[in-house]
Amino acid sequence: MELETERLILRPFRPEDAMDLYAYAKDPRVGPPAGWRPHRSVEESREIIETVFSAPGVFAVVPKELGRAVGSAGFTGRHRKEARGADDEIGYSLSPAWWGRGLIPEAVEALLRYGFRDMGLDTIWCEHYDGNRKSKRVIRKCGFRFRFLRMQRVPDFGGEPRLSLIWSMDRRDWEARQPRAGEEERL
Repeated sequence: MELETERLILRPFRPEDAMDLYAYAKDPRVGPPAGWRPHRSVEESREIIETVFSAPGVFAVVPKELGRAVGSAGFTGRHRKEARGADDEIGYSLSPAWWGRGLIPEAVEALLRYGFRDMGLDTIWCEHYDGNRKSKRVIRKCGFRFRFLRMQRVPDFGGEPRLSLIWSMDRRDWEARQPRAGEEERL
């Protein structure tokens, strides 16, 4: 399964992506704001590909102009008791070398389409820790609505408590944002 946008291919991770994943996941600007430690080796990145990133609905973010992975985006498999109906959470990361180009909002829009149309989800969630302005900007740009705050202990950081902001979008809100038939051609 691959998803395509104007500038991106979202495809399953492959073992040969380990070096590309490590190249950005070792950067301390990437993982700690999201609650995970920087990768310490290519082998650790390969293990993440074989375990976490092998789940259905998790994709390597590949700019068409480059042809290799510079990030990840996909569904985490986490569900919220607050949701009615089918739900899932989106997570993402991106190499700092590619920040500021709008690639993750573009990937999230493709995931929203995939989640609501193909997976039949009723609600899609996003979450970020307080102070993670980049993630908050992506979430707001993509049209998620703020729902609530919660304190959470972060296992990768010794159980350190962090304030987490929870956002969601339901199918009705997503459908209201979609162009009506014939409008796309005029835009």
